[in-house]
Amino acid sequence: MKVSSLPITELKGRLSAEGLGLCIGPFNIKLTSSLAVVADGLEQLYGDFDLTKESDFTDFRISLAAPSLLRRWFRPQVNFSFDGFIPFKPLPQEQAFAMFEWGLNWCVANNAHQYLIIHAAVIERNGVTCILPGTPGSGKSTLCAGMVCKGWRLLSDEMTLISTSTGEIFPIPRPVSLKNQSIEIIQNYSSHAFMGETVMDTAKGTVSHMRPPNSSVDSSGQPGKAGLIIFPKYKEGEDANLTPLNRANALLKMAENSFNYSVLGLQGFEVLSALISNCDCYDFSYQSLDEAKEVLESLI
Repeated sequence: MKVSSLPITELKGRLSAEGLGLCIGPFNIKLTSSLAVVADGLEQLYGDFDLTKESDFTDFRISLAAPSLLRRWFRPQVNFSFDGFIPFKPLPQEQAFAMFEWGLNWCVANNAHQYLIIHAAVIERNGVTCILPGTPGSGKSTLCAGMVCKGWRLLSDEMTLISTSTGEIFPIPRPVSLKNQSIEIIQNYSSHAFMGETVMDTAKGTVSHMRPPNSSVDSSGQPGKAGLIIFPKYKEGEDANLTPLNRANALLKMAENSFNYSVLGLQGFEVLSALISNCDCYDFSYQSLDEAKEVLESLI
């Protein structure tokens, strides 16, 4: 049963009462909130996701609610809580859905240590899985969204989940987070990109989320095997440039972009070393998404 099968009134009713169970990649989420902005975001961007069954195990219990009754009406704010723990300061209530996305990232990064977790997008084409690590402002999400709009499979926008037991990459396809000028770039690049509400004045600037393709959500149970690691960097006014990167430097850069490499210790090193030994690694600068598409597709 999909989220889209629920009328908006029932969706809001479940959210504000017992909570809504969502299957998101390998995780089951129970989300509770009485805020309309959260229900609207789920209806717009999570319609293709499965609802959990009553007997399913819940990995993360999340609530989005006003800090106090007063803050529901006067300068409305929202708190994110995970099993009753509040890890962040409250945000303006119009940022509640974005806070769900950011908070879920935090839940996974701090608890899912059955995976080595890299801050990286993951896309796939013709059976070749490409990891795109990146720091904020690198153009990682813009490149990911652009390729997904042109038929690449989305495994993740924010997190690469590498199984510590098999080395496979487990998909967690979710709405792609776009910021500032990237929003307009993707809207102009593809008429098929569906964007959620635009939220202004966040800590990350102006933010919007692109709905993941139905095909990527439906194939979220199919792990990928990495073949390419590409460190993207958006550079205005420059042609696309792909530079081979030796595996030793790639390992160091991947470790720097990991959420839990130090937590896993030796196991993290072994998992990452095995992954990189099977991948071709590159630094990649680009401005044009069309040029970037040509370069990436030439590699597969």
